[in-house]
Amino acid sequence: MPSWNQVLAEIQQKHADLNKYNQNHSPLDVVRKGYINQLTERTGRNTICYYSSWLQKPGLAKTSITDDDKNAFMAAVHNMDRGKGLDLVLHTPGGDIAATESLVYYLRQMFGNNIRAIIPQIAMSAGTMIACACSSIVMGKQSNIGPIDPQVGGLPAHGVIAEFDRAKDEIRRDPVCAATWQPIIGKYHPTFLQSCEQAIELSKSLVEQWLTTGMFDGEDAADEKAQTVVSGLNNFVETKTHSRHIHMDKARELGLKVVSLEDDDELQDLVLTVHHAYQHTLANSPVLKIVENNLGQAMIINAPQNPSS
Repeated sequence: MPSWNQVLAEIQQKHADLNKYNQNHSPLDVVRKGYINQLTERTGRNTICYYSSWLQKPGLAKTSITDDDKNAFMAAVHNMDRGKGLDLVLHTPGGDIAATESLVYYLRQMFGNNIRAIIPQIAMSAGTMIACACSSIVMGKQSNIGPIDPQVGGLPAHGVIAEFDRAKDEIRRDPVCAATWQPIIGKYHPTFLQSCEQAIELSKSLVEQWLTTGMFDGEDAADEKAQTVVSGLNNFVETKTHSRHIHMDKARELGLKVVSLEDDDELQDLVLTVHHAYQHTLANSPVLKIVENNLGQAMIINAPQNPSS
């Protein structure tokens, strides 16, 4: 049995280690990491939190999904026991489809289909695509996903095609309308329409494939289920805007496997506490994006400093 002096020395050493840790980490980091650990202890699964500050810092670059995120996820996955699966906590406006495809491929290579998406508040566009690549999606009453209709050059691909078709119909009926439509259609470069069509097809085919091989893997009529989900998420006519919020009940209605966060009070408290910790970090620091795991590893992108400040 250790002596009192040994116990006291151990306590003093741990206190010194804690002080040293706190000196090297902001209180925001300390609190956030502590709650991520509690969430992992509760679920028994690996946890990676992917957070963007597009709500706190609108209009800034690097808040969306890009190929840079692959390096962050590689660092986050390193040293994880992959047999425990992965809970992916998502808060993102979306981003590049090709980068999203590559990220999903990597995560599936690491964890197979044992990936669960947790959406405390918002995962839009390509964030919704990532959620559809998971085995299930945990959402609360406040959570939402969004349409997966792609944007090309900042414009809705479906909208561009619909506008072009309308122009053709009106000009066919009345050639005089060509003078009205010429400056509108003239702003499109020669391959723009084809790029929109290909982006729509890519978004559709990727999510159908991920649903068939993931969420609906091994189920009867998996292909039909996947097509039903995608027809609802990639339907510009029905959703009307790319920023349309699709909440838990609607997501279930579309056919997605959605688990209610409210079904587990302890899990709900932990998930929302982690979420609020990230919101405090994003609102009270120059952070643009964080990819962080339960092992304390994080890759953080900060906003560029204003040279005039």
